[in-house]
Amino acid sequence: MKTPPRILVVAATARELASPDGWLALECGVGPVEAGAATAMAIARHRPTMILHVGIAGARRRLALPPAALVIGTATRYSDLGVPALFAPSTVAADPGLLAAAARVLPEARRFVIGTSARVGGASECDVEAMEGFAVLRAAELAGVPAIEIRAISNEIEETDRARWHFDAAFAAITAATPSLVREFVRCAS
Repeated sequence: MKTPPRILVVAATARELASPDGWLALECGVGPVEAGAATAMAIARHRPTMILHVGIAGARRRLALPPAALVIGTATRYSDLGVPALFAPSTVAADPGLLAAAARVLPEARRFVIGTSARVGGASECDVEAMEGFAVLRAAELAGVPAIEIRAISNEIEETDRARWHFDAAFAAITAATPSLVREFVRCAS
């Protein structure tokens, strides 16, 4: 009998995490430093077979993505690091198998490279940005664990008034999508 996969679902905050139902959950903290350290520790402790990184994100106004729209990260790019790849990587691709599985579960979701920056608006070369993705996927890559990042849009990156951001809708969308994603990942691994 095949051992079921150990899926680690990682999010920056508790509001982005769905209640665990057969998976491990990690609240990694906000920003790339906290996320990378917490994810690496969780990988060492739990030895997951795959990682689903979820959360909310901003999108460029020109995309006209509605609040709570789901985005599948084809890759993640660390925007804050401005050194040549010779010294440190700045991009991690999503695992192809997880990418295909996520697309089956979320056929309406748009696909983008998601920028990671420690500050809002810092991922100027990406149309979607968040604060933890690169750190989570890089920790997974270094450990040889397949990983993917899925985000729900809460705001336009250009909107500086956080009172106009749609946190509740984005939190609801990402926590609603998580169980279906995990079920598909388990199905594909079985």
